[in-house]
Amino acid sequence: KWSPENVTIADDSVSEAWKYCTLQGVYFGENEYNGNLGARISSIFVILVTSSALTLFPLIAKKVSWLRVHKYVYLFARSFGTGVILATAFIHLMDPAYQEIGGFSCVAQVGNWSLYSWCPAIMLTTVYFTFLVDLFGGVYVERKYGIAHSEDHDHAMDAVIAPHVHDDSHLHNMNKETVDDSSLSKKDSVDVSVRSSQDTLEKVISFKSEFSAFLVLEFGVLFHSVMIGLNLGTTGDEFSTLYPVLVFHQAFEGLGIGARLSAIDFPHNKRWWPYVLCMAYGLTTPIAIAIGLGVRKSYQSNSYAVNVVSGVLDAISAGILLYTGLVELLARDFLFNRQRAKTLRELIFNLFCLSWGVGLMALLGKWA
Repeated sequence: KWSPENVTIADDSVSEAWKYCTLQGVYFGENEYNGNLGARISSIFVILVTSSALTLFPLIAKKVSWLRVHKYVYLFARSFGTGVILATAFIHLMDPAYQEIGGFSCVAQVGNWSLYSWCPAIMLTTVYFTFLVDLFGGVYVERKYGIAHSEDHDHAMDAVIAPHVHDDSHLHNMNKETVDDSSLSKKDSVDVSVRSSQDTLEKVISFKSEFSAFLVLEFGVLFHSVMIGLNLGTTGDEFSTLYPVLVFHQAFEGLGIGARLSAIDFPHNKRWWPYVLCMAYGLTTPIAIAIGLGVRKSYQSNSYAVNVVSGVLDAISAGILLYTGLVELLARDFLFNRQRAKTLRELIFNLFCLSWGVGLMALLGKWA
């Protein structure tokens, strides 16, 4: 409707929102691609190798005995990864989301986006929805397997051990002194069966709850990785800085994801699942970079449509990682961990690694 060459700031006949979006480069923006095709292609393989290697390392170290990873190396990966995820939520997702669809963005000046604070609303909705998934996922597993202090707990356990229980009514008619060793052994076998069944059910519940929480975490991280890849494949003068920063960014995130996966006790028939999830993370950004290179001459990273899509995805990912980082990782590992007071040295070490994870990932936010 208007041309930026013919409009002045003081022109009252032109919408202030239009001026704002034009000054921000959202309207009449241009493609930023400036070459460096070889380096961009190399980034596909460099990020694929580094992110996959760091993600797989905790899993392989846990399985391969000759690596002999020290306990504190594992604790470092776990706590450092928690810090990385927290910093990613606040610095690498929440801040970009506000820049793209927040109150001072071009998007927030136009249409229905100007009627409400949609950016924090999307984050809040995602946090609450993640909480509901976590809550009802746990309730479903507990009710299905008859655990969690329900009235049916004893009946469920009786059903599980029924084949091993023998009728011992004849014991009531026997004097205590005449109870033979075979009767005692039968009772002991029932006790062992009960304990074994309880352990099995607890492992099932632990696996399902931890795995569902991890899937939510990976879902949020993958959203973020897609936009990172697209930007790296199409960005302009920022590429030389963005390239090395994102290599470390994806490597640190991968280390955190791998450490979390290695802490989950997968059943024998699902032992290949963590490797598939690691490769899904390792492949997401390189595939997105390749897609970005495919549209490098037509993609406008600052266009209105891209800002909307990227802002919504970043806000959703921020909500997921906020809940997961604060509740599933930070609170569970520190606040609600009953073993935390046993070894003060381990607690201090974990806090030290957590601080380094938060600090380094927050520092990377200065460039990416």
